Amino acid sequence: MKQINRFLAVFAMLAVPQMAVAVDAERAKEIYGPCAACHGEFGAGGKKGEYPRIAGQQPKYMEQQLKSFQKRVRINIPMVPYTEERELTDADMKVVSEWLAQVELDTKMPVFKGHEDALTRLLAVEKVMIVPRVEGDIDNGGKIYQKQCASCHGKQGKGRGMFPMIAGQYIVYLQKQINAYLKAERPHDEDSAKVGVLYSLKPEEIQDVMAYLTTLQNLD
Repeated sequence: MKQINRFLAVFAMLAVPQMAVAVDAERAKEIYGPCAACHGEFGAGGKKGEYPRIAGQQPKYMEQQLKSFQKRVRINIPMVPYTEERELTDADMKVVSEWLAQVELDTKMPVFKGHEDALTRLLAVEKVMIVPRVEGDIDNGGKIYQKQCASCHGKQGKGRGMFPMIAGQYIVYLQKQINAYLKAERPHDEDSAKVGVLYSLKPEEIQDVMAYLTTLQNLD
């Protein structure tokens, strides 16, 4: 009977939809404190993409990138004092990455009922992030994206595992990273640079994909 009950308990856990990872929010906010100067209080980034959005990003991907900054595998001078001199531990990276992954940013302006105070209204508006549309053939970009990119980044661009969320990200930032990939400054989806799907796309096709991505940010 005990074995049956144990089996049923395990089956029940597997049948339940994956829940958000329990995170020490206070500890995560303490770690994130210095990061907010560039990435914003809610991880929305800023300066039109100079600082990328990290709210809602895949936690494994963020953790990997922090380690890459720390080890100088990915060169980013502004990140050095926050990952090396500050001695960010592996545990800290994991906590802050998991916390940021659970931060949700609205993609529509809130509708107020009229009784909210000024601070409540301000905080609600600050948590809104709407990526402006860019020029490009959205239909063509959608076809290319679903065929070439969706298997890693997800059909709605939310990413999975080690592959980052790219929907809802600043297009200027995405283009900057694409340029880095094409210049072999960063490897894309292979172990070495100058290999992968990006090298099979024309500049106008990449632009079409960028245009398509801006249509995905309002999807649930």
